[in-house]
Amino acid sequence: MSTTDLPFRAATGEACAWLTLQTGTPWTLAHLLGHGLTPYVWLDYDAAMPELFGDANGGYAAPVFFEGDVARLLAGSDDVLITMTKDAYRIAVHLPPPGLRYPIEALRFQKKDLEKLAGKLKHEAVAVQKTPPPAAESQFGIGKAEVLEAFGRIVRMDLDKALDEAIGIFGDDGARVKASARKSKRNAVWNPVTLALGLHDVYRAPLGALKRAFKTHGFLQAWEGDWEQSLALLGK
Repeated sequence: MSTTDLPFRAATGEACAWLTLQTGTPWTLAHLLGHGLTPYVWLDYDAAMPELFGDANGGYAAPVFFEGDVARLLAGSDDVLITMTKDAYRIAVHLPPPGLRYPIEALRFQKKDLEKLAGKLKHEAVAVQKTPPPAAESQFGIGKAEVLEAFGRIVRMDLDKALDEAIGIFGDDGARVKASARKSKRNAVWNPVTLALGLHDVYRAPLGALKRAFKTHGFLQAWEGDWEQSLALLGK
């Protein structure tokens, strides 16, 4: 897929497929959000909220950037809830409760943002290409034993059982890397950044303890940059 094959506003699957070709590594919605990309949803004109649209009587692409709305997506939500966005004139506005809901398939990412990210990642890859990654480090996620070591004592729940059940944030629609457990549960790996954000948002795991985990466990060192970037995106 070339740059010209990338739509002006790409669906999540299209954006992930294109970045996979550019970087050689799998991409998910959580990865897109974790790298600071802003998703958009097309809002058709609604006469009940004329001030939101102004002269854009055909509708416009509204950004999903509010901390709570993004955190919900990072935690593995199967739909989009927009409680705050920008109007057609790019002025931030709070939407009337309970906000606007859309199917997860409605998310779009701007071509220029994807191209900028790909360029940044390629530049970083060239800068560190002489530095080999740790031999035991998985580039896709960490295993169950590492998850328990890093986060087991932070949450008030049976994390071991939750990982085996793989429901919600612990499954393939959440932090578990898709298809990693296809052959055996022992092969399952989880994205620690997505998992930590989900544990904080859904299970109220203390953010301070999660931050310390990324600084004290060697196997999380490779993920610390993504973790810090995700916190900055969420304003944490």
